[in-house]
Amino acid sequence: MRLKDLLVVLDTTPRSDVRLALALDLARRNDAHLTGLCPLELLLPSDLGFALGGYPEVMALQAAVDEVQAKASEAAQGLEARFREALRREGVAGDWRTADGPAAEAVAFNARHADLTLLGQPDPEHPLPPSARGMVADTLMTAGRPLLVIPYAGSFPSIGRSVLIAWTETREAARAASDALALIDPTASVTVLTISPPGSGSAGVAVPGAEIAAHLARHGLTVSAATTVRDATISDADVLLSYAADLGADLLVMGGYGHARVRELALGGMTRDMLRHMTLPVLISH
Repeated sequence: MRLKDLLVVLDTTPRSDVRLALALDLARRNDAHLTGLCPLELLLPSDLGFALGGYPEVMALQAAVDEVQAKASEAAQGLEARFREALRREGVAGDWRTADGPAAEAVAFNARHADLTLLGQPDPEHPLPPSARGMVADTLMTAGRPLLVIPYAGSFPSIGRSVLIAWTETREAARAASDALALIDPTASVTVLTISPPGSGSAGVAVPGAEIAAHLARHGLTVSAATTVRDATISDADVLLSYAADLGADLLVMGGYGHARVRELALGGMTRDMLRHMTLPVLISH
């Protein structure tokens, strides 16, 4: 499947331009339609109470809210103008949308009608309003579409030429590997990596992931399967990021929330850790 309908979530943070540049590159490569989406909630102050002056009098509250919303709408108009100019400059077809209400609901709704959605890793230096801080995870769980999450640091002008696929025998990993086919360059180097727990033996055991590597190779890709045993002192996410750095990978592919999300939030898990510590673009599917 080729990417023909892309969605990029934009806001007024500096990283918005990085997401847009990558979205434009993917749209050009695939002759795809690109929609820019700006949920107005993302443009509100992270501490709305402070923005309203702490605890204003009731009579003044609505006026203060109206002023904050007007500023958000004005900022969105500026984003739209820059987005449309970028489409014109790059020769990419597309359109623009804004959305009221909860950002996660708006992103999930629009993502359901796109092949792929690009959004940003939560940035601790530019926090979102509290109700929007789980937007990436909420969208992943409810959209039914793959997400391409872009780190809040680093430059990523293009992806898909050196790809690391995190493999486990799960529905989510199989979905992610399939979704990644549309992003992987035909000349790419692809590595399927399985992480074994501490103390696992490997002598005489077939390489895990060999079957999915063979499946991907039948799509004309150059694919190798590898396995590594995780040190008990580091997380699976750290293992993946270290391996990706050694490969010079420009894209990491993984299934998200293979365990119940509430369990991962309470006890920790690779999805949560990756969303916190990612250093390269991550294609994630649930």
